[in-house]
Amino acid sequence: MNGADALIETLIDNDVEACFANPGTSEMQFVSALDRQPKMRSVLGLFEGVVTGAADGYGRMAGKPACTLLHLGPGYGNGLANLHNARRAYTPIVNVVGDHATYHRQYDAPLNSDIPAIVAPNSLWVKSADSPDVVGDLAAEAVAASYGAPGGPVTLILPADSAWLETSRRGPRINPPGKAAVSDGAVADIAKALRGAKKPVLLLGSGACNDAAFAAAGRLAGAGIRVLTDTFITRTPRGAGRFAPDRMMYFGEAAIADLEGVDLMVFVETVTPAAFFAYPNRPSVLVPDGCETATLADRSHDGADALSRLADALEAPAQAKVLDLKLPDPATGVLTPAGVGAAIARHMPDHTIVSDDSVTSGQPILNVTRTARPHDWLGLTGGAIGQGIPVAVGAAVACPDRKVLSLNGDGSALYTVQGLWTIAREGLDVTTIVFANNSYRILGIELGRTGAGAPGPASSKLLSLGEPAVNWVSLAQGFGLPAVRCETAEAFDAAFARAMAEPGPHFIEAVIA
Repeated sequence: MNGADALIETLIDNDVEACFANPGTSEMQFVSALDRQPKMRSVLGLFEGVVTGAADGYGRMAGKPACTLLHLGPGYGNGLANLHNARRAYTPIVNVVGDHATYHRQYDAPLNSDIPAIVAPNSLWVKSADSPDVVGDLAAEAVAASYGAPGGPVTLILPADSAWLETSRRGPRINPPGKAAVSDGAVADIAKALRGAKKPVLLLGSGACNDAAFAAAGRLAGAGIRVLTDTFITRTPRGAGRFAPDRMMYFGEAAIADLEGVDLMVFVETVTPAAFFAYPNRPSVLVPDGCETATLADRSHDGADALSRLADALEAPAQAKVLDLKLPDPATGVLTPAGVGAAIARHMPDHTIVSDDSVTSGQPILNVTRTARPHDWLGLTGGAIGQGIPVAVGAAVACPDRKVLSLNGDGSALYTVQGLWTIAREGLDVTTIVFANNSYRILGIELGRTGAGAPGPASSKLLSLGEPAVNWVSLAQGFGLPAVRCETAEAFDAAFARAMAEPGPHFIEAVIA
């Protein structure tokens, strides 16, 4: 057994069963070792941003880490944006970053870099296995560290000689750490504060957005306490049969207006909300003047349990009020995001997984799917566009029995369009939708909000994706996907219905008004 074998065997022993990879020369021992361990599923991404985003999607749905295989510092650097999103999603991921052999580092070969410094900002834990005899132990330690709480990406650096040299040692099995319980005293203090507030709000972070937490939060809503979630959530259970909290509005001034009169904001696995960006003469902190804040559970705590006990303390109703199934009528005429949303709500089956990177098209779809069949919504937690396709890849690998829907702005999709090839190669049950408006529309909105003025000839060229317009159908077909272009609501409804009725990959270009 060499170091690469020890690494893979230890990962398998600790329930890490998927590897999303874009390897190079320094990772060839790991690649070879995969042939000796059939329990590890290996999935190739043509770009590291696909690899890291797929690991994020897998972890969000599986509740356990996948590993990535990345080629030295530049390989990790290519995948950094989606690891930023994963860090903000608190997704457990074990990044394996190959490195030069320990004795070769001193020669500063062309791919040499300061890997620990590159990976540190988006890694909860970083260590280099500089001997084959420590590879297994560090692999087990990395898996444990990825669970947190609250969890996130970690990085194990694997020098080439540590991978190829022999060892007799594999790492131990670990018990994934759980979240701590909130003290009875803290629950009692928050209950007292809520009783004394005139207009309180609970703000839930990603860790408190699951079925158990929503059931408890819905009870509190029945007791007259408004429940909000952060704007972008790792995984939100939505649809019929579930409690539906509001979410914090994206634009700061809209959020402050929505919170007018709130005198107490209680945080549950989140922190003080801030505007996505700073704007002249607009708020950065999204807490109204005069509003007190308190924390029921931080991100190391079990928010669902704390909410349930808080509901008991306040003698809230025994059951949350949940949504009834209500499907919209089919849209007609010119295709709009709301029309796309109507088709999605009408045709997506129970327990569909939605990977959302739709940017300006997203809110109308969220609105119209609110009372659709039960589904899970994976949000853009870190704001780095380009996660829609890769996260869908990982979600489909984690949940092969569920439909996966990838929603993408055209600008967002171009960041990681190589993921379409992985969908085709793996035969994943993913329907990819690209909203084609031939522009970075969100940037046009932001240009005005920042006070930069109306776009002129030069700035307009930086906001437009036309001249030439991307031929999405040809692009998707070139990556191996069946693809169709839809310009009307009727055409989209028919195409989406077919995609939901047939297993396997589908691609739809939605030309939106």
